[in-house]
Amino acid sequence: MEKTSTAKVLAKKDAAKGLDDLFMDSLKDIYWAEKALTKSLPKMMSNSTNTKLKKGLESHLSETKEHVTRLENVFELLGEKAQAKKCDAMVGILEEGNGILEETQVGAVRDAGIISACQKVEHYEIAAYGTLVAFANQLGHKSVSKILSSTLKEEYAANDHLTGLAVPEINVSADN
Repeated sequence: MEKTSTAKVLAKKDAAKGLDDLFMDSLKDIYWAEKALTKSLPKMMSNSTNTKLKKGLESHLSETKEHVTRLENVFELLGEKAQAKKCDAMVGILEEGNGILEETQVGAVRDAGIISACQKVEHYEIAAYGTLVAFANQLGHKSVSKILSSTLKEEYAANDHLTGLAVPEINVSADN
């Protein structure tokens, strides 16, 4: 059985001292994640065989590029330079997505795997944007909250679209 560590973790020198610091750090994190997705989605598109899935991924790539632009606007509204900070969570999710491609045969099974990988991305983004909206509201950044809320709604819609492709069609084909 693995031991659980109960040791206290010391904060780094540049650790967030307040909610505003944590908010900025989280913005940098999702900015990196969105930019990484613009590089990863084309690979998923080229490996999918389902026409509806390809079109959905193409549409989401376009949307993701818009998310990057929105985040740059958010940084500007906050008087900050748009800066990305490597998102360890997204690195892991994207690596897992690449593994799914390697571990599935071309066709419906791979398409189901691509949807699985993409939904993991969407769930992470939903959590990240939900938190950012809450932080922006708490900090009184109403215009920023509105922008981030728009993106959050689109992430929910993308996840719903993927489910709509998977459940009645792609998962059924993959199971035959």
